[in-house]
Amino acid sequence: MELFSTKGYEATTVDEIAARAGVARRTFFRHFRSKEEAIFPDHDDTLVRAEAVLNAAPPHEHPLDTVCRGIKEVMRMYAAQPEISVARYKLTREVPTLREAEIASVARYERLFTRYLLGHFDEHAHDDDANDDPLLAEVAASAVVTAHNHVLRRWLRAGGQGDVEAQLDHAFAIVRKTFGTGIGAGRITGSHPAPASVATGGDVLVTVARTDAPLDEVMRTIEDALRAR
Repeated sequence: MELFSTKGYEATTVDEIAARAGVARRTFFRHFRSKEEAIFPDHDDTLVRAEAVLNAAPPHEHPLDTVCRGIKEVMRMYAAQPEISVARYKLTREVPTLREAEIASVARYERLFTRYLLGHFDEHAHDDDANDDPLLAEVAASAVVTAHNHVLRRWLRAGGQGDVEAQLDHAFAIVRKTFGTGIGAGRITGSHPAPASVATGGDVLVTVARTDAPLDEVMRTIEDALRAR
């Protein structure tokens, strides 16, 4: 980053980077395929950590919350070295090839989160067209990534200052409120919503519904339970 800031990205060679790092040219290429790749050395490991968060999610955690926790691994990567992250942000704004590399990295996270969310849709939340699920999963995943990147860019433009975790949580709360409907902790099977429990004595009716279920879904559950009496 020092070489890029003093000589410019295009004018800096791999040989100069290796010499400054005190290693041979071939050692550089054992770790990176190009100087462009050396700008983003941690995305592969961060993607693995994000996937591990998804795989280890508690069974009853809302999937969007899980995805939000997963992408926080990206923010932690940047926050671990604020000065370098700020310098890298400035550099990527100036060099088109680095912007393209950054966009490609973002796309990998979006694909990971889309696959995860697609496996957690309530199949009956969108009765009009079940084929909407892939679209909704992709839009929700994109919303999480976009919210994260919005907060990240604001934090980087501020020189890496401020409570970025609180800003992220606020942004994620907006995403959850907007896209949380229809995504449950596990894929729901069968031809009807989860059955209600009906008390056997008196005129008391007890129904069971998710706390994030939309009102019309709760009402359908109650109606189904009443008809079944």
